[in-house]
Amino acid sequence: MESKEREILMVMRKVLTSVIRDVTPAPGKPTPLTEQTAEGVRDCLKLIAVRERELADAAGAVVEKPYYVDQPPATKAVPVPKIGKRPSASEMDDD
Repeated sequence: MESKEREILMVMRKVLTSVIRDVTPAPGKPTPLTEQTAEGVRDCLKLIAVRERELADAAGAVVEKPYYVDQPPATKAVPVPKIGKRPSASEMDDD
């Protein structure tokens, strides 16, 4: 069961990021936010992230790190046909 605090933080983060998407101007256009307001939004998102991490740590939750599309994967998938059949014990003794 999620805590009310975690739910509030999640909603606040989603609303703030939606506001940022809505007010982000097209390339080359000036932003409607003042530098002070933009910094305040960044500070709020940082505080939300820190508190979400604290709550997750306290709950013993495993938090996955985000990754980028151009980042090489940490694991490598091996196609099933390349795995091959494992030799049986009798086949290994024939050598």
